Amino acid sequence: MSDPEESLPVAGTVILLRPAAAGVEVLVMRRPDRGSFAGAWVFPGGKVEAIDRRPGAPESEDARRAGIRETFEEVGIDADELVVLSQWQPPREAPTRIRTWFFLAAASGQQASPSADEVSEIEWVSPAVALERHATGVWTLFPPTWVTLHRLAAFEDVESALASAGTAELFQTRVHDAGRVFEWAQGRLDATRLPWRFVSA
Repeated sequence: MSDPEESLPVAGTVILLRPAAAGVEVLVMRRPDRGSFAGAWVFPGGKVEAIDRRPGAPESEDARRAGIRETFEEVGIDADELVVLSQWQPPREAPTRIRTWFFLAAASGQQASPSADEVSEIEWVSPAVALERHATGVWTLFPPTWVTLHRLAAFEDVESALASAGTAELFQTRVHDAGRVFEWAQGRLDATRLPWRFVSA
C-alpha cells in the first residue's frame, strides 16, 4: 500500500535575502483576502505544476523549479542559486495539505514588480520587524513563516544565512490544544497568546 503522505501536492517557496543596516531583510508579500493564506504575509512561491516536473528528478528539484517560476510570476524577480533550507510536512488536521520546500536566495538587486492578481502588498523587512508586527496583530503570519523568520533573525548578514542552509530541515507538523500549539522535533510554537513563543526541543 502506498503512503498517502507521499502523494501530497508539493510546493516551492523562495526566501529572498538582501543586506540592510540592521543585518538582513527578506521579501514578504501579503496575499489577497481570498484563497490560500488569505490576508497573510508569506514568501513568494506556489505548487509544482507539470512545467516544473522532470522525469526521474527528485521532488526537491521540482519544488525548486516551481519556486523560481512562482517568484517571477508573483513578484517579478528572477531567483537563482537557491539553497534548500527546510521541508514542511502539513498536519493531518489541515483542510488543504501541501508539502512545501523552502529555499534561500540572495536577491539580485532587481526591482520587485508584484502581480496584481496574486499580491496585495509587498515589503522588504527585517525578520525581527516582521515578527514584531505579527506579535502586535498588525500582520498575520502562519507557523512556517513565523518559524523561518525566527531562524533568520539570528543572522547578521546574507552570507552567513546562506551558509547555514544546504540540507533540508524536516518539519513534520503536529497540532495540539485545539490548534493553539504546533509541535515539531525541533520544538513547539505556543500561540495561546501573542507573541508566539518558540520553545526548543
